[in-house]
Amino acid sequence: MIDYRLLQALSAVLDQGGFERAAQYLFLTQSAVSQRIRQLEAQLGQPVLVRSTPPRATVVGLRLYNHMQQVQQLEAELGLSGASEAMTIRMTVNADSLATWLPSALVLPEHTSLRFNISVDDQTVGLRQMKQGEVMACLCASAERLNGAAVVALGKMRYRAVATPDFIARHGLRLREGEVAQGKGRTTHSERLAQAPCLVFNRDDPLQHWFLAEVANAEPRRIHLCPSSEGFVQSALAGLGYGMMPELQIHQHLSAGRLIDIEPGYVLDTPLYWHHWQTESQVMVALRQSIVQEADRHLYPLLDPTAGGIRS
Repeated sequence: MIDYRLLQALSAVLDQGGFERAAQYLFLTQSAVSQRIRQLEAQLGQPVLVRSTPPRATVVGLRLYNHMQQVQQLEAELGLSGASEAMTIRMTVNADSLATWLPSALVLPEHTSLRFNISVDDQTVGLRQMKQGEVMACLCASAERLNGAAVVALGKMRYRAVATPDFIARHGLRLREGEVAQGKGRTTHSERLAQAPCLVFNRDDPLQHWFLAEVANAEPRRIHLCPSSEGFVQSALAGLGYGMMPELQIHQHLSAGRLIDIEPGYVLDTPLYWHHWQTESQVMVALRQSIVQEADRHLYPLLDPTAGGIRS
């Protein structure tokens, strides 16, 4: 049997980012925390932590960390004193949801002491953290259901390819009067699109590549990596580049004409799904219901829950 005091020490080291803070959190000495980790490793015959700064879990350490999360949820479900309120919900979400509709869904009036530990990953790859046992829930674009988990289709976030009017004029990103949509005019337009500076969130962000492949049969040749949802919009407003941005985030800029569509009528709809472990405490049920409610208010209906990115 695993001594759960040892797993508690492991979780504290990972959550608090080090042995000293874990000791303060557990009201133990740093030596006692280190001893518990060594005892756990001796029991397993392999390390559970990489002694880096901050410490990182090994593969088996991640499995134990996830197991401890499941135990905490079970304790909360059984109504053990203080279990629900002591919970820290570790989740990974896409940056654009965090910058728009998601924060309102995290406000749970009946659970005011609840803590969130949120990491950000691109919506196309966010599920990998849950696969590795690092988080309890995930908001991403994948409909893949993990073993022991459930998935809820939320809706789709609409993206538009936009830039400032000055940027579009400077780089000739719209067909000029007299240029035809087919033939030389379209070829010239496609070349301009491929050459224009393009904003990309990170190496996992495919939206701009999808856009260019569809409208110009090309790939972006000049890329600015900008791993901030708010910074992404500000970079576009400054004229640094163009990019795919969620309608929810830029509707005021569109209405004011500060940003305009590069390809009028083009949108890309990305589905979003909420993944959670099947063993749910009442806190996690309340969170899921709140997220579904907010998604219904802000996202477009997802007519095909198994669909990937939908371009139109």
